[in-house]
Amino acid sequence: MTSPASPVLSLVEDLIRRPSVTPEDEGCQAVLVARLSAAGFVCETIASGGVVNLWARRGTTAPLAIFAGHTDVVPPGPRDQWRTDPFVPTITDGKLYGRGAADMKSSIAAFVVAAEEFVAAHPDHTGSIGLLITSDEEGPATDGTVKVCELLVARDQKPDFCIVGEPTSATAFGDTIKNGRRGSMSGKLTVKGKQGHVAYPEKARNPIHLVAPALAELATTVWDNGNEYFPPTTFQVSNFHSGTGATNVVPGDAVIDFNFRFSTESTADGLKARVQELLDRHGLDTQIAWSLSGLPFLTPKGTLCAALTDAIAAETGVTAELSTTGGTSDGRFIAQICPQVVEFGPINATIHQINECIAIADLDPLKNIYRRTLQTLLAAQP
Repeated sequence: MTSPASPVLSLVEDLIRRPSVTPEDEGCQAVLVARLSAAGFVCETIASGGVVNLWARRGTTAPLAIFAGHTDVVPPGPRDQWRTDPFVPTITDGKLYGRGAADMKSSIAAFVVAAEEFVAAHPDHTGSIGLLITSDEEGPATDGTVKVCELLVARDQKPDFCIVGEPTSATAFGDTIKNGRRGSMSGKLTVKGKQGHVAYPEKARNPIHLVAPALAELATTVWDNGNEYFPPTTFQVSNFHSGTGATNVVPGDAVIDFNFRFSTESTADGLKARVQELLDRHGLDTQIAWSLSGLPFLTPKGTLCAALTDAIAAETGVTAELSTTGGTSDGRFIAQICPQVVEFGPINATIHQINECIAIADLDPLKNIYRRTLQTLLAAQP
């Protein structure tokens, strides 16, 4: 159980009080800098495009184990629907309410206190500890984690291990570790036809009719079979726009928005090529505007997964399962420079919702899991 005097609880309450809606940080990172500096971390603020990022490191040698997270939160929505003010941390029935309680200010507080406790117990620890914190995860994610990763590459300071504090637990705290995420790529397909009168179809070319067979084939194509960690790649149409609104006009074009969620068995370029080949085979006059929002990443069973799984079991008695389900996270950027990246955090049942909350009883165990994992990765005795 987390005691009322828990440093994790005190810190997360302080963070929730700060209305850090993307891309604002509202002083959250300054609070972290003060604490981490006192623990011997060298802290650096990296600003880009109105976004503030924090890179903190203690130690100069390998291995470099880092925690990553975000101080920004999504807007609270209608405040009159919250049982309490979303930016006034409130404890009711053993739960802490407030925007960011689960996603992901509790994880950040647990990171910081875990690092403080580890350093206090092991002031001469081997390797290095880092924290990468951004205020641009819930938004465009163009000036946040990706910018810090670029800087670390330029400095040749690539991490060896990374835990992203996303709320991954599903039904019981500790039940799920995300050891990868599917890639996400969208396309805006324009199919060109010829506008005309519906009574004279021979003088028109209906793009809806033309694309229908190709669209049916796209929807039923097996893109890959997935693997031990990933389900098969999926294709979904999200929007279909065509026509003038009149019932007697054949449209001149059709615009179709679609998305791939793809596994490591497929590549972005490979999917693009297969789509274009299919459309060409159907004899369509098309244009596609592609948008790649994230590449897939995977951390197979190994050092980091084992260390985190063991820490969860020791602290909670729960055997965590590895999963790659869900959307994208900043892990997609870190995985480009770090060989082992996983996500682990509290129960995600209320994230982005009215009355977001976290069980008070999970706060100290979360911190202890992070600390135990650090001890294993940096070969320190408990």
